[in-house]
Amino acid sequence: MYDDCLLATDGSDGARRATEHAIELADRLEATLHVVSVAEEGPHSSEKRDRMRSDPESEAAEAVEAAAAPARERNLEVTTTVLEGVPQEKIVAFAEQNPIDLLVLGTVGRSGLDNLVVGSVAEEVVRNAPAPVVTVRERE
Repeated sequence: MYDDCLLATDGSDGARRATEHAIELADRLEATLHVVSVAEEGPHSSEKRDRMRSDPESEAAEAVEAAAAPARERNLEVTTTVLEGVPQEKIVAFAEQNPIDLLVLGTVGRSGLDNLVVGSVAEEVVRNAPAPVVTVRERE
């Protein structure tokens, strides 16, 4: 039923927890794990870049490799992809353009004004994904 799982990661703590779940699911389901990270563009990306003073493409590449390494150690079939753009749009588009059966991503658990202003990548992916989505909270 689930042959191709997509893990969307940004390297955050929430994404690391989602990585553990995605690896376990892919292992149990004998599925290919497709690890994707998006070098963010959009209304808040320049704020993030200024604050972090780093290269978003390098960060995305590091995030996919950090997630793929433990999956490869478990002898899972893994692909890695770095995309550029608005994360929720690129994640959904990747899932639509590839044979993805299940998506896994972390969530920070924002609510209220913070969620309204910044928006939620996980929420948008859940609303628009072409396949079931498993969200993993940053903390228990």
